[in-house]
Amino acid sequence: MSTAVKHQPTAQARRSTTFVARARERFLSDDEVPDDRIDGTVRDAISTSWRRSRSFKVQADRLELPFVREPNTDSPLMSAARPVLDQLAVDLSDEPVSIILTSPDGVVLSRAAGSGELLTQLDAVSLAPGYSYSEEHAGTNGIGTALESRQATLVTGPEHYAGALAQLSCAGVPIRNPFSGGIVGALDLTGWVEEGGSLLLSLAKSATVQIEQQMLANASERESRLLAAYLATCRRAPQMMVLALAADVVLMNRRLRQSIDPQDQVSMLEHAVDQALDAGAVRRVNTLPSGRTVRLAPVAEFSDTDAGIAVFHVHLMDPGSFSEPRRRPAATATLPGIVGRSSSWRECCDRIAQHVGAGRWIAVSGERGSGRAAVLRAAAGQYRRGTIRVFSAEDFSDADTLDSFSAEIERDDFAIILRDIDEFDDDMLFDVADVLQGREHAGWLGITLNTVDTLPALGATLLPFFSHTVEVPPLRHRIEDLQVLVPAILRQLTRGKELPVAPDAMRQLSKYTWPGNVAELRQALRDVVTHHRSGTITVKQLPPTYRAQSRHTLTRIEALERDAIVRSLEENGHNKLAAAHALGISRATIYRKIKEFGIDV
Repeated sequence: MSTAVKHQPTAQARRSTTFVARARERFLSDDEVPDDRIDGTVRDAISTSWRRSRSFKVQADRLELPFVREPNTDSPLMSAARPVLDQLAVDLSDEPVSIILTSPDGVVLSRAAGSGELLTQLDAVSLAPGYSYSEEHAGTNGIGTALESRQATLVTGPEHYAGALAQLSCAGVPIRNPFSGGIVGALDLTGWVEEGGSLLLSLAKSATVQIEQQMLANASERESRLLAAYLATCRRAPQMMVLALAADVVLMNRRLRQSIDPQDQVSMLEHAVDQALDAGAVRRVNTLPSGRTVRLAPVAEFSDTDAGIAVFHVHLMDPGSFSEPRRRPAATATLPGIVGRSSSWRECCDRIAQHVGAGRWIAVSGERGSGRAAVLRAAAGQYRRGTIRVFSAEDFSDADTLDSFSAEIERDDFAIILRDIDEFDDDMLFDVADVLQGREHAGWLGITLNTVDTLPALGATLLPFFSHTVEVPPLRHRIEDLQVLVPAILRQLTRGKELPVAPDAMRQLSKYTWPGNVAELRQALRDVVTHHRSGTITVKQLPPTYRAQSRHTLTRIEALERDAIVRSLEENGHNKLAAAHALGISRATIYRKIKEFGIDV
């Protein structure tokens, strides 16, 4: 049944409206109008709002409202209000009343019901989704004044500061969070000024109570689910730092609270909220005020975007501890077989050495061939007692390897390195994770992988065992290390024999991007010493790939084309015309290709 709201104003009400209109005119025409010429005629809440509107410099003779943003229709407020507003719309379907829901800053989120004539008027005054009806923009009105005063407010006809709203009667009621008491929005019922304003306000209050009750019910369910998700995540990976949040509730386990200081916690929560709102996000690395970086890895099994529940594993990318003093990188001088003097390399090695020395389980990430396993093995050899067992992904293709690995894990004070775990299939990841359960403090384990974001299963199984990750820089990011790497590798390949490298050859090697990193450098130098075991290594003795310098990373086809040109130039005495003829291309083409590929002729 429809709820009647029509009410014919009495003669006294009409006289009151006239008095208010005159008081408004006096107020707008005189900046210094005395209070006694307004008070008594105009309600205190309205006169106070008029003064605020004047201070906001709202134009009373024209209404120009900003479109602020597209409404968020998936918020907890909308979820709670939707069933209440739908029922209210049915009840008021025959009445010239519009039902309006706004955000706490007065932006209209939804508008429903109302006659066609009323909706046309609302469109004319921009009382529509996305527009702001805060007092700052619209002056005195049911929405903005209710939010500003934090009280249910009825604004009728000339009580509106803007003349364009004088035909309307607006009843606004703030909506409060049932837990915190904070205002999360407002409900407004708007009709023609001739309609019963007091009844509109009564209906708005009743509907607001229902919305707040629905928010309480939704929040209770959501918080129960959040707690269950948080506890399940903590039980599954007790050694991992866990963050869970929903609406105004935040849960952090003790390990996370003790690992990050309060300022970093605040920043981390802001990043977590942003990531939770971005349904397409998988993992992000964020920098905190202290300079530390963390990776927030959503726990997909327990996160629910629709319900506003987000659960994360928090993975420290900067392994420094606030309780540990920072030391200058000195580990590179003591790690056997490790060469490099760039600051990024020394810092990386120092971090790995610190964690291995402290017995912490550590993940070492980086590009293949960058030296991940070498540094990890050197640090383990320096700081761990006994034999260091190394298992690679390839080893686990043998069914017996898992049994061998399990046997090692059961030993007291084990020391194990797992190489290339991103190459494990999902079944093997879960099998290895099962073996590790409960053995976190029995020994030491290090792993290498290409990147921490390689596979979803990796983040859900093995990575939670490792609270610290150190990234090894690729060779192209520490190219200055070639000055010490090349001689060191040559000594290894020649069993201690000194094989000098000419400056031009070293410059040529420095121009290369080294996609295969140190492993590729070692192979390139192995090719050199296969043919040249004495004397100084010059540019001409480098493999063709490294005699060229390109301005961009070449595709496989471009690399093959470049190598062919280099070989043809060598075979034809660096005669460009002869080399072009041998390749079946024009002289103009070979000149262009030499320049494009940066070939040193």
